[in-house]
Amino acid sequence: MAENIKVPKGLAGVITDDTSISKVMPESNSLTYRGYAVQDLCEKCTFEEVAYLIVYGELPLLTELNDFVIKERKYRNISDDLLDVIKKFPKNAHPMDSLRTGVSFIGMEDQRIWDDSFDTNINKYINMLAKIPTIIAANFRHKKGKDFVSPNNNLTFSENFFHMCFDKVPSKEVVKAFDVSLILYAEHSFNASTFTSRVITSTNSDIYSAICGGIGALKGPLHGGANEQVMYMLKEIGEVNNAKHWILDALSNKKKIMGFGHRVYKFGDSRVPTMTKYAKKMASSTGKEKWIQISNILNDTMIEEKNIYPNLDFPAGPAYYMMGFDIEMFTPIFVMSRISGWSAHIIEQAANNRIIRPLSSYVGPAQRKVLSIKDRNTT
Repeated sequence: MAENIKVPKGLAGVITDDTSISKVMPESNSLTYRGYAVQDLCEKCTFEEVAYLIVYGELPLLTELNDFVIKERKYRNISDDLLDVIKKFPKNAHPMDSLRTGVSFIGMEDQRIWDDSFDTNINKYINMLAKIPTIIAANFRHKKGKDFVSPNNNLTFSENFFHMCFDKVPSKEVVKAFDVSLILYAEHSFNASTFTSRVITSTNSDIYSAICGGIGALKGPLHGGANEQVMYMLKEIGEVNNAKHWILDALSNKKKIMGFGHRVYKFGDSRVPTMTKYAKKMASSTGKEKWIQISNILNDTMIEEKNIYPNLDFPAGPAYYMMGFDIEMFTPIFVMSRISGWSAHIIEQAANNRIIRPLSSYVGPAQRKVLSIKDRNTT
């Protein structure tokens, strides 16, 4: 047996496998998808193009994009059975729990559960890409006691989501900001939820199970759930005049400041400038500049006092809030995007698989004798 290797807690700095999907480059604060800088993709591509790129490896030609879009739109409707299940969800349940259950349900409806061939997994990916927004929107309206709004196949991916949630499509500026957020959230190397999905896939489990695992990992406030916590923090601060005192008091009391710091980026998340640009556009178009003003004070103070920079969740949270989404919707929206990255990693893991099975360093009691209950009571 090869000599065991002791690695840092949390696998910090450990390279566990190869990937051709994305690269986080902390030395240059850059992120690329299949070699393309994410900020360039945001300005020149739609989310549909990026959802194709991440899984197929190349940006689509026009005919390829059209075929991909037609398939995605064809799969948007969810079954009446699933709608009935959504109607039974507790209205106080977190939407991430509802979404996880919904993905499990569409997995149960798929008779190809053990077929993990490339073509079938691609088809399953497009099926989830199309249906996950419908599940989120249906649950959103259920929680508010409103009727479901069916998908509109004449609308883009982002336009259709607003349509299903609010029964209307906002301005092009709002849709573009939302589309950009989806591109920025679509993939980010071996993060916790992606690694979870790859571990599940490595057991030869199915893609739906792996995606459910990813959803479970993403829910945590130290991962995807941070965008929700950012907005709760901003709402707690409330007004611009409170921001400086709040952040200094939080730092002096060693309170966790959500939306700051990153395991990989040390000098700022490369996605932040682009998302901040569009969050500011949202503030200008909605007249809710105070959220940006509060954010600016927190950002400047954190850098000045701790030299810690914001991550993507910091501008994304208030951007979603200004778009009209409930705070608990932020992480499910993240899933709408990250389904692309997860699926690409699942397919990549399955193509050259070895079960992911690390060891542990045992620190419990040495082997000892089992006493009968009588003897345990007399010692």
